[in-house]
Amino acid sequence: MDARGETGEDARAGRDRPWRRLQDSVDALVLASPARTAMIGFVLLTLVCTGLLCLPVSLQDPSAHSLADAVLVAVSAVCVTGLSPVTMHEHWSPFGMGVITVAIQVGGLGILTAASLLGMAMSKRLGVRQRLLAAQATGTFQLGRVGSLLRVVLTTMIVAEVVVTALLLPRFLFRGEAFGEALWHSVFYAVSSFNNAGFTIHDGGGAAFADDPWILAVLAMSVFVGSLGFPVIFVMSIFWRSPRSWDLHAKLTLSTSLLLVVGGWVLLLVFEAANPATLGFRNWFDTAGESLFLSVMSRSGGFSTVDITQLSASSHVLLDMLMFVGGGSGSTAGGIKVTTLAVLGLAALAEARGLVDTTAFNRRIAPSTIRLAVSVLLAGATIVAVGTMVLLAVTDEPLDYVLFEVISAFATCGLSMGVTERSGDAGLYVLSALMLVGRLGTITLASALSERSQKRRFRYAEERPIIG
Repeated sequence: MDARGETGEDARAGRDRPWRRLQDSVDALVLASPARTAMIGFVLLTLVCTGLLCLPVSLQDPSAHSLADAVLVAVSAVCVTGLSPVTMHEHWSPFGMGVITVAIQVGGLGILTAASLLGMAMSKRLGVRQRLLAAQATGTFQLGRVGSLLRVVLTTMIVAEVVVTALLLPRFLFRGEAFGEALWHSVFYAVSSFNNAGFTIHDGGGAAFADDPWILAVLAMSVFVGSLGFPVIFVMSIFWRSPRSWDLHAKLTLSTSLLLVVGGWVLLLVFEAANPATLGFRNWFDTAGESLFLSVMSRSGGFSTVDITQLSASSHVLLDMLMFVGGGSGSTAGGIKVTTLAVLGLAALAEARGLVDTTAFNRRIAPSTIRLAVSVLLAGATIVAVGTMVLLAVTDEPLDYVLFEVISAFATCGLSMGVTERSGDAGLYVLSALMLVGRLGTITLASALSERSQKRRFRYAEERPIIG
């Protein structure tokens, strides 16, 4: 006890009070408008990354500086997309590649945290079970603690990436790379795959691993797990022994994701097994493996072992649909999300069967959720349509190529028909805007509509317009 009668603990508490007040103020600000905070954070991170990539030290050849290239790659890294107008390892210096890697990691962390914060901010509309799960996810029963949530998400991400790095390192060493080079490649692909970024740093991109089933399998698993989303990973890790205890979101995300992967795999086998320009010249095992790999990557991963332009027209349409759907809510994957597709499909099925309620796994889906899914679908389709028209106006590319590139940018997938590489500055800025809008648009829309839900004290007379 000192002369003023304070103990050491009292003195420490006094020193901590300003920091506590600051932390509480930040938490309150973030949770008051998580969507706006996410938008501001992503824009600021993009500006910082762009500035760093414009530095001469970031380029292999400083005379090759292009603001449009820097902007697109910065947005692509922060939004974990993977589109690039330049060959990554040839254009960017080690410093530049380090900036891009950090941008992918921070961008992926920001996406997971922002999505989780949105769920927490709206948790007052959830049941007791969902609130308890959210509390457990943050490591505290004070749902306003942003720092606790950030630590849990960061820990999950780091553990996953360390596991992927450990699985890739021996294989890169076996391929004849020096330890330092193999370690760098392992870390980069772990970050790029788990965050669904799809950036590559080998000659030929993903085709460099077409003859290596181990690397393809590890990358595919990393992308798939990352596309499920933090809420699903968390629930599965807690109740891994009792899948019946998983909540409806986890069940819908996992079942729909598996259905899309298997369906895409089968259709790609049908469309490409006889195509000599892609997989027709390979044996059955390689054809099946690479078709499965492409099916997983089309959901948002962005890695590819084949030339996308050589795929059949049917495969292009299939990939357009898979990219547009994307991955799970609360994940680094883009698109309208698999739960949106699942809810709309279940609602259509219920309507076809004449049922009043839309149900899944013995749970009833609220009408407000169905309306939200419809809004997200219409918003996504509108963004793609407008983006396609604008990109067609500033490039000389054919419609199918432009549509594919626009969907890839909107869904932050990263598969490319080469339009990004051939586009001028105007086209690169359009694609950059599409990636930002695609990454933040659906999240912001879902949050805004949920927060603005209100009840009227009256109802209008019902009337049914003719549909169909």
